[in-house]
Amino acid sequence: MSEPDGRTWRDQQRQAVRAHADADARRRAAEQAEAAKLVAWFVAEATRRGLPPTRLVARGYDGRGRYRTGLTGWYVDRAETRAVDVDGRFHLLNVPGGLRALLFGVEPQPSPAPLVVGAGGRDGESIPLRTLLTRLLDSGTDASRSTT
Repeated sequence: MSEPDGRTWRDQQRQAVRAHADADARRRAAEQAEAAKLVAWFVAEATRRGLPPTRLVARGYDGRGRYRTGLTGWYVDRAETRAVDVDGRFHLLNVPGGLRALLFGVEPQPSPAPLVVGAGGRDGESIPLRTLLTRLLDSGTDASRSTT
C-alpha cells in the first residue's frame, strides 16, 4: 500500500469515526430532550393532582449516610437515589459523604434524565422513565412510600 492510499484510508476512518460520534451525540440530545419533556409533564401533573412534594435527602456513595439537601420534590425510585425537584430538574441523589456534608448538607446538581432508568446497570433491571413517573402519579404518593 503506497503512502497516498494509506493517508486516504486514515482520512476516511477519521471521517467515519467523527460521523459516528456526531450521530451518537444527536441521538443522546434527542433522548435527553424527550426525557426533559416527560419530567416537565410529571411536575405539572403532580402539581395539578396535589401530589405533595417532600424534602429530598441524598445518600452517600457507600449507602450509609443520609445528607440534607435544599431540594424539595418527589423520589422516583424506591431506593430514593433518583428524584425530580419542584422546578422540573432530575437529580441523582448519591453524593460523596463526610463530616462536612453531615454538618452543612449537600447540593446535588441536576443531571439529564434518562429515558430508561437503570439501563446498563449491573443488576439488569431497567424501567422506562415514563412508567416510573406514571406509577408515582397513580400511587398518589412518592416512590419510597408506594407499594409497587
